[in-house]
Amino acid sequence: MTDTSSPFAPGFVERPYWWDAAPPTPAEAPLPDSVEVAIIGGGIAGLSTALELGRNGAKALVIDREAIGWGASSRNGGALSGAGGLGKVRSDLVEAFGAKFVAELVEEGEAAFENFEALVAREGLDCDFVRCGRFVGAHAPKAMEGLKRRAELVNATGSEQAFLIPRERVAEEIATDRFHGGMVLHRAGSLHPGKYVRSLAQAAARQGATLIGGVELRGYQRAADGGFALETSHGPVRARHLMLATNGYTGGATPWHRRRLVPVASYMIATEEIGEERVRRALPKLRVYGDTKKVLYYFRPSPDYRRILFGGRASFVNADTRHSAETLHRFMVDLIPDLAGVKLTHSWKGNVAFAFDMMPHVGVEDGVHYAMACNGSGVVTMTHFGQVAAQQILGGSNRVSAFARLKFTTVPLYDGRPWFMPFIGMAYQLRDRLDGWRLRKGR
Repeated sequence: MTDTSSPFAPGFVERPYWWDAAPPTPAEAPLPDSVEVAIIGGGIAGLSTALELGRNGAKALVIDREAIGWGASSRNGGALSGAGGLGKVRSDLVEAFGAKFVAELVEEGEAAFENFEALVAREGLDCDFVRCGRFVGAHAPKAMEGLKRRAELVNATGSEQAFLIPRERVAEEIATDRFHGGMVLHRAGSLHPGKYVRSLAQAAARQGATLIGGVELRGYQRAADGGFALETSHGPVRARHLMLATNGYTGGATPWHRRRLVPVASYMIATEEIGEERVRRALPKLRVYGDTKKVLYYFRPSPDYRRILFGGRASFVNADTRHSAETLHRFMVDLIPDLAGVKLTHSWKGNVAFAFDMMPHVGVEDGVHYAMACNGSGVVTMTHFGQVAAQQILGGSNRVSAFARLKFTTVPLYDGRPWFMPFIGMAYQLRDRLDGWRLRKGR
């Protein structure tokens, strides 16, 4: 007899839903003694860098301590947007950086989305990409002011890409009464992240990149010739240039970068197949979705529109994915009551990384190139930053990225281990409750 109180479907697995169609596969090759460019991290940023280098005649070595694409690049929600995500975690952009500089950031972010679409078409990337738009729900009345500012930032680029949704029209976007309005971003979309990182790896390999999984960087030193001497789990490698693209999985071999990143686990679930009709009943426009809470939700239909994928900060400690699945299921049903009784087939987690200024960063420090700090929204950003880093390695471009001019700061005594996250989590939960966001009784 089926346990109707359990949220788990028969055959439930603690594994990314995306891996059913595109599991990370081991990439094996002999480790070369020397390379022109060594890239640490086989996710989107590292692979994008390798692809852009290859298109310009420079061959790269990409290594990862796990399989290529194993990390957040194949675990994320597959939701894409341009600069519309800049105000997601930071509402004081203009006050912090000045209107002129913010305008540059927004313009670059919006152009990055257009370039992403062009990349998918040019390389023929098989990744289920569709421009579907994003809906962001306001969890409290005052949150509409923040969404208004975000819409103004995006629309200041000269095109009406963002508009507000009043509370009485929220049902046109999502079957919930929890939101007090919202915002729609037209320049946004979705893809299958497992297929995307696999296709990106294939494209980089076609351009001459060598991809090797299961190789860990253990340290490096500057060489007398200006290059780098790397120590890896599979032996030494000499490289003329070094690029770091490890983001939420940055380890002790690169302490300068680790001290500037706050890794945070993000959790996701996939429902059983419920059919396109029921998915459309819950999410009529079949967009990607988020909200304005501190403990945010993000969700979307699956690429085949037969199930719903739902994610969020189910825990601010390192929770197991079965327990987090139960939490996310409660969140999902509380938000969309029509999904009560729907079972789960998959649950998983992956690390995202935040910077202390809540901004993404690309640049060079002591000769080491880097692209990191997605702040929870990295598919388009890290694809773009890979291209930026490649151009830096190749000798620059006609226009320096605005993001490369941001200072990448840390705080005193921080060593890369975020012991403070449970306290931040409690503060975020308190703020959401003070704003009036509480789970309905019985959820």
